[in-house]
Amino acid sequence: MTPAPTLAVTGSTGALGALVARGVADAGIPQRLLVRTPANAPELPGSVVMPFSYADRAACAAALSGVHTLFMVSASESADRVDQHRAFIESAAAAGVRHIVYTSFLAASPTATFTLARDHFVTEQLIRATGIPHTFLRDSLYLDFMPALVGADGVIRGPAGDGRVAGVTRADVARTAIAVLRDPGAHANVTYDLTGPEALTMAEIAAVLTEITGTPVAFHNESIAEAYESRRPWAAPDWQNDAWVSTYTAIADGSMSTVSGDVQRVTGVPPQGLRELLSAT
Repeated sequence: MTPAPTLAVTGSTGALGALVARGVADAGIPQRLLVRTPANAPELPGSVVMPFSYADRAACAAALSGVHTLFMVSASESADRVDQHRAFIESAAAAGVRHIVYTSFLAASPTATFTLARDHFVTEQLIRATGIPHTFLRDSLYLDFMPALVGADGVIRGPAGDGRVAGVTRADVARTAIAVLRDPGAHANVTYDLTGPEALTMAEIAAVLTEITGTPVAFHNESIAEAYESRRPWAAPDWQNDAWVSTYTAIADGSMSTVSGDVQRVTGVPPQGLRELLSAT
């Protein structure tokens, strides 16, 4: 019987994980696709689909047995995401995984302004505590998501002020991840900041969206109170509202302004900017 591939990839039914899984397949590298719903997994050459969920230790034990390198996409945003990550990381350690590549977030720290970046920091610490060699990909906000910030009235609303964000495309994050997965040992115990080539204000982002799409987009700098009030119609839990609002306050205080050369250093190709991304779609 042919042994299962020693590279495992999570998240292949999502936007980023799908790009990584496709790139791994295109490179001719066998992989296990770890998915909650096997029927939704992409059909890729050299891939073996295995069911799992982050908190299901029995399923994780089976899915991770014999895995050398694990690409761990962070679980969906939820109040218990850190607990899910903890269970999965403990399962990976018990299974003898030799390297974890984790999709973290720029400026992750215990006191990060963006509340979910604190979860990423805790997850990084959980991985470090296992002693397993690791690579952390600290992604900036996705440039792909910028058009979705525009409301039905053509306005982006949030308390970002004149702060700047060096957003990165999912494709550039995926290219970086694939380069690391091809030779994980060369990236052991390294943290990469993955950003685009420039840091833009939200007003500048609105101007680029207007220029490329031909549809007027404006930015309204909300107060924090306005930001919570304008998001009230979604009836989201408090932790989710905090995350939404702090996305913008992290821009305002400079947390997202870092422009890194790590994408080019790892892949040899410079990252795309917002204008390039929009012009190509």
